[in-house]
Amino acid sequence: MTQATLTAIEALYDTVVMARVLASNGRAIDLAGLDAEAGALCATITRLPRDQARLLRPALKALAQEVEGLAAALPPP
Repeated sequence: MTQATLTAIEALYDTVVMARVLASNGRAIDLAGLDAEAGALCATITRLPRDQARLLRPALKALAQEVEGLAAALPPP
């Protein structure tokens, strides 16, 4: 596993946590660019050897759960 990739996952996680907290408190948030960042991260992970990518699974699962929490905290469109 590359430390840089894990660090990128953790940074995105932190961003999503902050967005969820703000949204939960009724604050407007700008999610522009979040999808591009997630896409770039996914592209990086797909280029890793399978054994290294598997080691990232726990961090990715935590990120996915936090994204679901953010989605639940957003007001309906």
